Amino acid sequence: MVWKIAQSPRKPQIFCAPGNAGIESLAICVPIKADDLEGLKAFAIKEQIDLTVVGPEAPLALGIVDEFRKARLKIFGPTKAAARLESSKSFSKDIMAANQIPTARSRSFEQMEQALAYLDEQPVPIVVKADGLAQGKGVVVATTREEAKQAVRDAMEKSVFGEAGHRVLIEEYLDGEELTIMAFTDGKTVVPMVPAQDHKRVGDGDTGPNTGGMGAYAPAPIATPALCAQVTREVLQPTVDALARLGCPFQGVLYAGLMIVKGIPYVLEFNARMGDPETEVVLPLLKTDLVDVMEAVVEHRLDQVAVEWWSDTAVCVVLTSPGYPGSYQTGFPIHGVPTPSADSRIAVFHAGTKRESGCVVTAGGRVLVVAAWGPTLLEARGQVYQAVPVIRFDGRHFRTDIAHRALPR
Repeated sequence: MVWKIAQSPRKPQIFCAPGNAGIESLAICVPIKADDLEGLKAFAIKEQIDLTVVGPEAPLALGIVDEFRKARLKIFGPTKAAARLESSKSFSKDIMAANQIPTARSRSFEQMEQALAYLDEQPVPIVVKADGLAQGKGVVVATTREEAKQAVRDAMEKSVFGEAGHRVLIEEYLDGEELTIMAFTDGKTVVPMVPAQDHKRVGDGDTGPNTGGMGAYAPAPIATPALCAQVTREVLQPTVDALARLGCPFQGVLYAGLMIVKGIPYVLEFNARMGDPETEVVLPLLKTDLVDVMEAVVEHRLDQVAVEWWSDTAVCVVLTSPGYPGSYQTGFPIHGVPTPSADSRIAVFHAGTKRESGCVVTAGGRVLVVAAWGPTLLEARGQVYQAVPVIRFDGRHFRTDIAHRALPR
């Protein structure tokens, strides 16, 4: 997002809190944590910030938008009440049920024994979800009943997801193809973005545990114009309208994680902000100035902006620490990151990195995202997989089959 905002013709001065080793080349990094609402507000007032853009989910769930608005500060993102679409899966399910938005059947539980007893009656595979925010790791697709029960115990008894797992959702398994459609919305107008497909499983062939995302591509061929129109009509617009009726209009980016089953879109989850790694393939395709779009969202005039897209295809691959999404070590030096150029059609986005003694080192599970774009999927994918092997750090892991579902198409 910093990379795209930096391309604005307005040439804005950008601050990023807390930032990372990649962002520091585009913005002034400020050592304030993303969940330090008072510190962030004080900084915005002191520096007379014209527009604050919220990236991660935690500050939205804590109510950063509400706090900034009270201080008459312009901010891009939904209020705490609207962000419940992401911070509470139970709230999200209630919204969908009340508005006939297609989603998997589910039940929520606050008592572990009741959840375990319910599992005895359910077919497998089955999905167990932590109700709250778990950084993309709170979902287990269990292939056996015992695996599902262990997921419940991990969340509710062992608290592996902290407070997020004190309530769990047990959901029917949907067998289909995943699709992500994000949309800009000002609380009334909904403008869908280019559809993307994420790859959640850690291993090639969609194997291994779920992660926050191992790579993505856009546009996804499964998302025909008719399907995109259907998602807007049956999912995005009804959700925005429902929140407006509740008195908590949603302004910002509404992310719909979907499963397409025999041509029908079902909602797997909503996020209240741009998703990762889909954003790394969607924003390179945005032709309109992102700052213009964000200001229109904040000022309730999105219907007056023509949001245009390039006709290219983009692909990205995530490089992770060894062991991710389980326990992993950090602090490994990173070598071979290409230097960006003005006309480059490839970019390396930093996620879990930091600068230490003049060297960029790993500092998280997902370390870097290598993205490329071009006139065809094959060209963009080829560029990515030429660049990835050049970047090295101890234990580096990545999937070699990103966009495999699109290749036969």
